[in-house]
Amino acid sequence: MKILNFGSCNIDYVYNIEHIVKPGETETTDKLEVFPGGKGLNQSVAIARAGTKVYHAGCIGSDAEILLDTFKTSGVDTSYIKQVDAKNGHAIIQVSSQGENSIFLHPGSNHMITNDFTDEVLGGFEKDDIILLQNEINNIDYIVDKVWKKGMIIALNPSPFNEKLKNLDFNKITYLILNEIEGCEITGESSAEQILLNLKNSYPQLKVVLTLGEKGCVYMDKNSQYYQPIFKTEVVDTTAAGDTFTGYFISEISKGTQYKDAIKIASCASAVTVSGKGAAPSIPTEEEVRKAFNYLREEQ
Repeated sequence: MKILNFGSCNIDYVYNIEHIVKPGETETTDKLEVFPGGKGLNQSVAIARAGTKVYHAGCIGSDAEILLDTFKTSGVDTSYIKQVDAKNGHAIIQVSSQGENSIFLHPGSNHMITNDFTDEVLGGFEKDDIILLQNEINNIDYIVDKVWKKGMIIALNPSPFNEKLKNLDFNKITYLILNEIEGCEITGESSAEQILLNLKNSYPQLKVVLTLGEKGCVYMDKNSQYYQPIFKTEVVDTTAAGDTFTGYFISEISKGTQYKDAIKIASCASAVTVSGKGAAPSIPTEEEVRKAFNYLREEQ
């Protein structure tokens, strides 16, 4: 079983400020830092650091050496990355003194995924291989249709949510990993309980992981449901917390780990991430997560 992550590669410009800027407000930044990022890159790095081989596919710009270096040092296979003559996708990230963040994206090279490139990439994968997708690249609907016909296992993190995701047939998705905001957009429901119930009734074969921020997360399929509280830690930067969770969860299910254990390991990894700065640089290794189980405690 191979894991393919067809996803974005961003350069993150992180501005440290006292509080998130409000509409009409001007705020002076204390510090600017530049990190490799993007939901796709972060999740591939998390899978690799969790000890699982992952292939990353996507388009990067001519200004993206920092991204290639990150993939290389993290152990991500870059055979399916294409360099294009364009500005790389990038993110502008505000991080407040309380550790909250606000992000907006410029897609750049991430929106240069063609049908031909997609077909070329998918030629290297077979039935029952796992493909992980987010929503920071274009051509998602084409990719989903192609891999579903191949019989691949599709894991979708529908972030950031927008109208194009409403064109997807969620019956083709095996794993849906999302937060409450995305759950509300997909189902029209406002509470976690109603989001899960709606998804279960609408897509009975779907396996759902609903993350609840500081309240933890829930795994649900047609036969079972598990709740996992967060692990207590000092919050420094939440930027890559969700991506770390997703990457570690995918890594664990590829190993055959039971779902209850998979979300526990992913939650611990996410807690380690929020105690560090930056996106990809804060994602822990498998060894660091194992050690964290010795000193982090679950919220009661």
